[in-house]
Amino acid sequence: MTALAATAGPPAPTVDRERGRRRARRRNLRAALLFLSPWLIGFAVFTAWPLIYSVYLSLTDYDVINDPNFVGGANYAELFSDPKVALALGNTLFFTVVQVPLYVVVSLLLALLLNRAGRSAGFFRTVFFLPKMTPPVAVGILFLLLFNGQNGLFNTVLGWFGIDGPSWTTDAAWVKPGLIIMSLWTVGASVIILLAALQAVPDELYDSAKLDGAGFWRQSFSITVPMISPALFFIIVVNTIAGLQTFDEAYTAFFGAGNTTYSNDAALFYAIYLFQQAFEFLHMGYASAMAWVLFALIMAITAVQIIVSRRVVYYEGDDRP
Repeated sequence: MTALAATAGPPAPTVDRERGRRRARRRNLRAALLFLSPWLIGFAVFTAWPLIYSVYLSLTDYDVINDPNFVGGANYAELFSDPKVALALGNTLFFTVVQVPLYVVVSLLLALLLNRAGRSAGFFRTVFFLPKMTPPVAVGILFLLLFNGQNGLFNTVLGWFGIDGPSWTTDAAWVKPGLIIMSLWTVGASVIILLAALQAVPDELYDSAKLDGAGFWRQSFSITVPMISPALFFIIVVNTIAGLQTFDEAYTAFFGAGNTTYSNDAALFYAIYLFQQAFEFLHMGYASAMAWVLFALIMAITAVQIIVSRRVVYYEGDDRP
């Protein structure tokens, strides 16, 4: 009798409850997929499929008009021997290596000032963030006006201090520095992020440091920077990716309709050359190969940043030594 009871299985009410739970989970899954379906369909049609198809196009000779002609790795071989690609990549890396640290430093300094602004901090947060809302095309046009070598505002201000400003828009040596300075126009978003991080640092840490005789710089390097390092890391990664994809302002200023200044090569960034190959020369296969090389470069740099961050970024509750 005991053996029969052991092999009879769970009571019927328990089985019914389990079946009810499974049906409820299936209903919830269907409901979730139904609500997610607009995004899933949009992602599949406008992101996933073009991404997959671009891999195929990178292995073809395709000019939009005629059918793709499979050429294997010829596009990649040509890409690595194209001097324009080397020029564009060099310009892009120079811009990113100089611009990102400068962008982070300026953002941090402004955030530190705002952190001491008291009641007026809300007003200045808005003031600093508003330039971020400026369309990139407008910023490119503004660059030509402010950095004009003859009568631009930037050189006019330098002239007040007896400094003869360079030809920012026509001298190839000064084109990228000018674009780097102009990019600081949009530090507002990073300032807001860093300000939030600064306000989250416990005051008790600073009080303890003061009791130990730590000055401003000691507090900054021992408390402030480690405590806000996650926000700094986020800003560095995001702006590195943005720097490697720089396009709008430089294209508007130096490659727009009717612009034939001889300094174009100094402003030829990788994304601009990719755009030219795709939509001006209709070399879609070659442009797709360029896009995948840029993707691989961004992934490699981001991976290095993540590995380094494990040693230098502090997260609350982290028990690493």
